Amino acid sequence: MLQFDQEQGGTYQDGLYDPESSAPRVDIATALTAASRQHYREHGWLSVEGLLDAAEVASAKAAIDDLIDGRVPLFSGVSYEKGYKELIDTMSAAERYDAVRKLYDFVPHEERLAGIALGERIGAICRHLLERDVRLFQDMALLKPPRGGREKPWHQDHAFFDYPLGTRIVGVWIAVDEATIANGCMQVLDGGHKLGPIHHFRRRDWQICDTDIVGRKSVAFPLRPGDGMFFDGLLPHGTPSNNSAQRRRALQFHYMDQKAQPTDQTERLAIFGGEGAGATC
Repeated sequence: MLQFDQEQGGTYQDGLYDPESSAPRVDIATALTAASRQHYREHGWLSVEGLLDAAEVASAKAAIDDLIDGRVPLFSGVSYEKGYKELIDTMSAAERYDAVRKLYDFVPHEERLAGIALGERIGAICRHLLERDVRLFQDMALLKPPRGGREKPWHQDHAFFDYPLGTRIVGVWIAVDEATIANGCMQVLDGGHKLGPIHHFRRRDWQICDTDIVGRKSVAFPLRPGDGMFFDGLLPHGTPSNNSAQRRRALQFHYMDQKAQPTDQTERLAIFGGEGAGATC
């Protein structure tokens, strides 16, 4: 059975994605220094070049194609855009490819992507930044087709995870295609992880209210294929729509303290849920 994203998105106002700068990148050796760890603590992010080499990028692209086209046995984690639900059966293979919103839970089935997610190169940086052993707990590929790839509104990733506040979580976002401001690269509120949990509301997505963000300057993360960024689980971030002619595919993995224990949705929503707290948006 085909799966469709829960959210349909929508339009958003000007000024919601307004970068004042682009994040500088460091090489892998520099990422493992005390200075880079301090930068991560202060800003909530670290941009790293060359996480994947050219062969690994090509392998990741081929793996994404195979996952979407049904060539990976037992894999079922393809999520299509909700707006195509009534049209999907009439679409060509190319059209269906562009209707995919995300892929998820592929690591147990796809050894090329598992090698990236579980590899020492990324693991070493995660352990260094968090100063503890970590484990992978989420794997996704996020797709924005040209001329219409949907926005992912501003949010904090911890708001989606049933783990106690204070659990150390680091996200890793890796460009498979070149990621630019025009095609929907990552944007963050620099140092915004220090704000703590922010109320989220069900609007175009499970998101931070636009009025909490609009008018605030962001930092953008243009990345070459194989470059990536590491970010704190409480760092507010989002990606605008892709209205360019260039495709934007990315891998995203989340790691946490290896000793972390889950909580439940009730506790999470008591912290991050705006409606339940009587807040308005």
